[in-house]
Amino acid sequence: MAEKLVLPGPASEALGKAVAEKLGASLLKGEYRVFPDGESKFTCDEQVSGKSVFIVQSTYPPVDQHMFQLLLAAHRLSQEGARVAAVVPYLAYARQDKEFLPGEGVTLGMVAHLMRSAGIRRLVTVDIHSAEGLSLFSIPAYSVSAVPALVKYAQKHLKLDKPVVISPDLGASKRTEAFARLFEAEYLVLTKSRDRTTGEVKVKDAKLDVKGRPVVIFDDIVSTGGTMRAAAEMVLKQGAASVSALCVHGLFVGDALQRLEKAGVSTVVGTNTVEGERGVVDVSEPIASHLRTIEE
Repeated sequence: MAEKLVLPGPASEALGKAVAEKLGASLLKGEYRVFPDGESKFTCDEQVSGKSVFIVQSTYPPVDQHMFQLLLAAHRLSQEGARVAAVVPYLAYARQDKEFLPGEGVTLGMVAHLMRSAGIRRLVTVDIHSAEGLSLFSIPAYSVSAVPALVKYAQKHLKLDKPVVISPDLGASKRTEAFARLFEAEYLVLTKSRDRTTGEVKVKDAKLDVKGRPVVIFDDIVSTGGTMRAAAEMVLKQGAASVSALCVHGLFVGDALQRLEKAGVSTVVGTNTVEGERGVVDVSEPIASHLRTIEE
């Protein structure tokens, strides 16, 4: 069996080290550099021929820089004879997995092509936005779930009495249902509409049984917070005792956190697929558990 090495990328240094520790794998030393003009460079002078290398690199903002750093490292290491697997906890462009408007490109398909061209032989991600997107990859691609880890966090830290778990839209309903079942809570699904041109989000009014009860709104990605904010405002208007927001990938672009707090959301938590103060739920164990099953 080939020796396994883990290369933590600049976007996932702590998570990469945690994955390596759980795997009992050695860390590969590589140097990433960004020049003043924005160009990136990767250097690694260690011997990797015949070895399996897991590059752990999320692609949250700056998206393209983090993506290109992943591709640079993969290309260099594969050229030197390594068998490269990309562990991309947050996979950017996963929401662009089909043509929503005439003339749009299926960008995730291009990302899949670039990864294979760079020498990546396998992809592991966490809670991809839609499982259908995995079919765009011609290499083995697998999405692990952070839901059990988020449930454990909620059970330990939120201490809610008779909570209601809410999915802000139909797209997140299956993941939300899985969370609610493990959390042993009732769950509801809201109906959302998004203007594909402007990006404006509206949550349709619905009569919900939330009066006097704590609500947990669960979603896979929170970017600007528009969907989560609209859902929070609705349930609070209907008498919810409190609103907590949990997600897998907390991007929190711009003033997203301030908008959620202003809407009355008391707790906002994500996983460490995205590094930051809100990325507190560790997903290194589900990633490592899957990587242990891989035999080259």
